[in-house]
Amino acid sequence: MKKYLLAAILPWMMACEKEDIDNPDDFIQTPASISDYLDLDLDNLYPYSDVSRPNFANSIVLDPLDNTPADNPVTDEGATLGRVLFYDVQLSIDKSVSCSSCHVQANGFTDELRFSEGFDGGLTDMHSMRLANARFYSPGSMFWDKRAGSLEEQTSQPIQHPVEMGFNESNGGMDSLLHRMEEIPYYPALFEFVFGDDAITETRMQLALAQFIRSMESWGSAFDEGFAQVFDPALPGGNAIADFPNLSDEENLGKAIFLNPPPAGGAGCAGCHSLPALSLADDSQTNGLDAGQDEVFKAPSLKNIALDGHLMHDGRFSTLEEVVEHYNSGIQDGPALDNRLRAPGGEPVQLNLTIEEKAALVAFLETLTDYNLIANPAFGDPFLD
Repeated sequence: MKKYLLAAILPWMMACEKEDIDNPDDFIQTPASISDYLDLDLDNLYPYSDVSRPNFANSIVLDPLDNTPADNPVTDEGATLGRVLFYDVQLSIDKSVSCSSCHVQANGFTDELRFSEGFDGGLTDMHSMRLANARFYSPGSMFWDKRAGSLEEQTSQPIQHPVEMGFNESNGGMDSLLHRMEEIPYYPALFEFVFGDDAITETRMQLALAQFIRSMESWGSAFDEGFAQVFDPALPGGNAIADFPNLSDEENLGKAIFLNPPPAGGAGCAGCHSLPALSLADDSQTNGLDAGQDEVFKAPSLKNIALDGHLMHDGRFSTLEEVVEHYNSGIQDGPALDNRLRAPGGEPVQLNLTIEEKAALVAFLETLTDYNLIANPAFGDPFLD
């Protein structure tokens, strides 16, 4: 610890003297223990806490969806630490995988594989979830089966999973990882930078990782661009039903099918996948994947769905066309089937969309790809080669 303090304080004192800084507390010198490993500038952090949102994504519609707890708002410092934790293979037992191994930025923060490979080659039993707009699911429960009550609780469970990252009880559990992190040069410095002292705890890891994931807001797709152009708060749905100037005729037709309920010639998708974040409505039930299904799964935001090569909780579909056909003709009955997927007589709905309408719906879903998010360096790997 004395060595760390000397390495951190000497450059700070020298810089203060060189720059003749009146208040040294206003100057943050990135310690060598960080700069040797990470491409981070603690004086110029990415603005995770100051997200630029379009006109339709206002507090009136977003605040009721926001699962951010009062004691863990997104901060630039906390999300920066969360980014490091997210990409660090040191958090797996054999130092081979990180959170980012299964949630790949270029793929919309999901895995190109149907089931993700853990540290020892074992496979997960569910498909990796996309992460954009995870903040805007009001119940706050996480994982497909909702077993984590909050994003904070969710973040450390893969680390302790016997297949995913391996710090389960037989390998010493979280205590073993925390001891390892205390010996990694950049972590004491980063935890002190964020929390005021260098204590490394599971709770602090959870807070930082949750901040980083909540900062992954998606407002840069063609859909967002078009909605911003026609938005009118005085009209129903903010005028989302209007043709978007930047979309093709086919994409606008697909949008109408997405928004309108079946009685109005649509598919009613927006009844469960709510605008503007395209996140799941909190009262959604099952989507009829299997006959007799009674377990209710949650789903991520539809943002970047076209980048996800495996769809549904078990990744059973590999194309958007298969997903659309499921809702068009493949919904199975069960005790937990969502009422929005039932016809007036109570049976599973049959949409009977035409070939052209199904293609249009797929074309619209492709407009939800946010190329800004998947290329933003603020969400990329911070580790030096």
